[in-house]
Amino acid sequence: MTNAAETDAQPKAVLFDAYGTLFDVHSVVELAERHLPGYGASLSQLWRDRQIEYSRLCSMSGRWRPFSEITRAGLRQAALRLKLALAADVEAALMAQYQALAPYAENAEVLRALCARGVRCGILSNGDRAMLEPLLRHCRFEALIDPLLCAETVRRFKTDSAVYDLGPRALGLRAEEILFVSSNGWDAIGATWYGYTTLWVNRSDAPLESLDTSPTRIGRSLRDVLDFFSDR
Repeated sequence: MTNAAETDAQPKAVLFDAYGTLFDVHSVVELAERHLPGYGASLSQLWRDRQIEYSRLCSMSGRWRPFSEITRAGLRQAALRLKLALAADVEAALMAQYQALAPYAENAEVLRALCARGVRCGILSNGDRAMLEPLLRHCRFEALIDPLLCAETVRRFKTDSAVYDLGPRALGLRAEEILFVSSNGWDAIGATWYGYTTLWVNRSDAPLESLDTSPTRIGRSLRDVLDFFSDR
């Protein structure tokens, strides 16, 4: 694990980003490839890029749409960019896959270890509750996650401070007492600016965002969360 700007506060709880952090958004590739041979990986990447871009655009413009709608719009735009005909049944199948995304291999082990140490583990996500609850059930994580905090509550998306505000309010803790974990570098930076203790799970060995800001720590897998609670 790489240490960046350390904080003196000892985290008392953990909030995880969902998409890309606990759940692999690119686990749609196999299904996409089955329906659209030769385009599975490129469709998945463009879909994710449009999803994030549309969430920012809607949030910054005050044009709220549920994340499920933004996800569907991102899929359609990705298909248009690749000049693919997206049949209604294929669109429905790919959207349904968002409720059955694969968790990263180490996640269940880490969540159970944190719960065994008495650390409260929640999710703070752009995703709608109606998207996330079936996914948690699918992965059998529902008993390990509390609270489930969704951006729809404030009708904004990350990195708006109104979304990050949900964590301290729900947990009754100061932001620096909460470890916020994300595999999305932009999200880790936004949460750091907000005041959380942060861990960027940099699975792809990507460069740090060029914004003169570093997360509290940088790791390579969710197992690096446990280092924050090694004395428990």
